[in-house]
This record gives sequence, C-alpha cells and structure tokens, in this order.
Amino acid sequence: MWETIIVTPLTNLLLWVNTLVGGHFWIAIILFTILIRLATHPLMAKQMKSTAALQEMQQSKKWQEIQAKHKGNKEQLAQEQMKMYKEAGVSPFGSCLPTLIQLPIIFGLYQSVMRALSATPLQLTYLVKSAGTFTGELLNINITEMIPLNSNFLWMNLGQPERVTIFGFGVSILAIIVAITTYIQSKLTMPATPSANPTDQSAQMGKMMSLYMPLMLLYFAWNYASGLALYFIVSNVLGIVQYALLGKANWKNLLPKSLQPATKTGGKK
Repeated sequence: MWETIIVTPLTNLLLWVNTLVGGHFWIAIILFTILIRLATHPLMAKQMKSTAALQEMQQSKKWQEIQAKHKGNKEQLAQEQMKMYKEAGVSPFGSCLPTLIQLPIIFGLYQSVMRALSATPLQLTYLVKSAGTFTGELLNINITEMIPLNSNFLWMNLGQPERVTIFGFGVSILAIIVAITTYIQSKLTMPATPSANPTDQSAQMGKMMSLYMPLMLLYFAWNYASGLALYFIVSNVLGIVQYALLGKANWKNLLPKSLQPATKTGGKK
C-alpha cells in the first residue's frame, strides 16, 4: 500500500518533472515542491480558517468569563473549551494538520529521491518497476532515456548528505537552513494572541510543533540525501511567502515576548 499510494506515484511524478526541465534534477525537486504546495493549498486554507476561528474564540468575552469562572477547575475549563470548539465548528488540532499531513510526503519523497538517483542495483530495479506501473505509463516515463540522472547541484550530490568542512568539522549548511526556515514558518503560523489557558490543547500542540519540527527536520536533512533538504527549504520558503501574501503571517511572533507589542484582550460586546 505504501509503495502503491505514496512512493511509486511520487517517484514517477519526480521523474516526469525531471524530463520537463531537461534532466536538471535540482530544478525538478524545486518544481516538484511547488506542485506539492499547490496540492496541499486547500489544507493550508483550512488551517488558516481554523486558526482565525480559534483566535476569535480566545478573544471573546464569553471565553474570558468561562476562564474566570473555572479558574481553579482545569477539568471543567477543558470541557467548556471543547464545547466552544464544537460551537465554533473548529478543531483544536486544525492548525497542526498541514504539518502532520506532510510527514508521509517527507518519507515518501526521501525514498523517491533515492530511488530516482539509483545509487544501488536494488534501487535501480525498483526504479524500473516504478516506470512500468500505471502512473509511469500515464506519464510516459522512459527510464532508458533518463538514467543516470544528473544529481549534481553546486557543491552537492543530491543523493548524498551535504557536508562543508569548517574548522575541520563536517557541517551541513542546508540542514541548518532547514531548521531555521522550519522554525520561522511554524512561528509565523501560530496565533497572534496565545491562549492563557494551560489546558488549551491547540496552544500546547502549536508550541510543541514549533520546537520539535525544526529539530526533526534538522535530523533528516543532516543525515539523509541533500535532495530532501532542498525540498524542505523550498517548501518552507513557499509556505512563508504564501502566508505573507494572504496577510496571515504573524511577524511579531518572531520577536522575543518582551519586545512584542501588547495585544488587547476581550472580545466584542
């Protein structure tokens, strides 16, 4: 199921894009990333709608009154909060959904990149099989005209982890950029007004994702093919630009709390 639904279609799509750009695999990865972003745009739109609804709820007078009423009862406060979520028609985890959806794409893309570059005879065998599947025939994939793929980009081999020697140590510049851009994107997508409720599941999940996702993607980018790191960077930059163009990027979240402008609380009367 994993091969049929995720890896094989992604591999064939990546190979098809590669033929469109004249065999420049790094350009293929960038265009492939753009296609993935366009495909997941409805999820991002849903995320922004959910985040806006959560923020409006947290600033409402009704929610302020509930917090004051059940200040000493966390269990009751959590129950009342879930009722408000249901009334507003939003999910407490809606703002994290696009990030979670990307995880199978990340794992599938890594396998697709490694398979497309075919560093071993086994990977080459799987590549030939992928081209013979329904998606391979649909996209008219001709493996004999493609291999070996051009995996070189600047100082990197996209099929290998990227390293630059600095003061005698091997450092992955791409991995560092991946961690920074992932952190920036996660902070920009968090609500401008964080909830004061310690049991707020959406706020807790958002904080966890803003810390764990940069570290997780840093690990992947550091240890696996640099083509995967290139995908992460392009995807993060596109996400930041997308939020900025839609006016949904909360730039002040990048500032330390002491430097952030005060936000008025309380909702409409």
